[in-house]
Amino acid sequence: MALKGIKVIEMAGLAPAPFCGMILSDFGARVIRVDRPKTLMNADRLSRGKQSIAVDLKKHEGREVVRKLCQTADVLLEPFRPGVMEKLGLGPERLMKDNTSLIYARLTGYGQNGCLSHQAGHDINYIATSGVLSSLGRKGSKPHAPINLVADFAGGGMTCALGIMMALFERNTSGLGQVIDTSMVEGSAYISKFLWSTRDMMIWGKEKGDNYLDGGAAFYDTYKTSDDKYMAVGSLEPQFFIQLLKGLNLESEDITQFDDQNEMKKTFTQKFATKTRDEWTEIFEKLDACCTPVLSLDEASSHPHNVENKTFLKSDDGNVEPGPAPKLSRTPAVNKLLPFPVIGQDSVDILKEMGYNENNIDNLIKNNIVEQNMTTKSKL
Repeated sequence: MALKGIKVIEMAGLAPAPFCGMILSDFGARVIRVDRPKTLMNADRLSRGKQSIAVDLKKHEGREVVRKLCQTADVLLEPFRPGVMEKLGLGPERLMKDNTSLIYARLTGYGQNGCLSHQAGHDINYIATSGVLSSLGRKGSKPHAPINLVADFAGGGMTCALGIMMALFERNTSGLGQVIDTSMVEGSAYISKFLWSTRDMMIWGKEKGDNYLDGGAAFYDTYKTSDDKYMAVGSLEPQFFIQLLKGLNLESEDITQFDDQNEMKKTFTQKFATKTRDEWTEIFEKLDACCTPVLSLDEASSHPHNVENKTFLKSDDGNVEPGPAPKLSRTPAVNKLLPFPVIGQDSVDILKEMGYNENNIDNLIKNNIVEQNMTTKSKL
């Protein structure tokens, strides 16, 4: 795989950092997650294919274990607020002195600098600060956050993974690592560049909810069908709009694409309500109208197109998840779902690999510095 031989140390966190680590793992990196011991529930559902070592970072010996881990690592991924790793003695100055080729990836909401850098926040706060949230929602309604996909995953985890890839690529020339400062505010702002640069264009120049792509246009919206399901219409270009009218049997009506959009929405709403979603799907499968069914998560995984492309992967126990993207022709990513690690399941094996002898390991476990979960066999 593309990242075979790359070793990543991931400090356990929520959503963005685990997603970043999952991307690296999916494409072949060995990802070792550093967990807190005595954690009653593992809430990380983005840990497929990773290993776990449980270490008490409040104790000096535990911090030394992590420091030693990083001496042979290619990447450290940490999701804590600025200064936390420094207080632990695990900041970039210390670890990159031990390992000059270490790529030190920091993934936070507000970044390492600025007046908000030490503030708590979540996806909705980061996209609010980036300006993105002000553009999301229907006309006349309050701004509406689109789950936590924009900041946590697109502007956070995915952007951080891109930064790591660039740093790994550059290291081939310099031989040196570097610090990556991934701010979810900055990442969200970056992916919204299109919104900024099209404000003077007819496609995106009006108030929220009154533009072509945010619900203002009848030809770019969703419509309820007779069975309480939905169709997605994206007939932006004239040739697709003509095909949309054909599918809706409105060719004979005197309708042009830029007529009153509210009236057009009423017409389309009435039409779509006359048939089931599957009936409309069958009609529009034969037309190039950019009109498709809105699928549930379960329906998406079984759709013939997604099945043919192996978009979703299935585990031995029947669990289904999205597979890695993009697809690489010569060095593809994983093609099956790998298990989630139990917290601390690989602690002993990882310590042995680091050079700790049995007495050292026994003392670390006995003194509650490292935890080995014995409910499952280590995958090493």
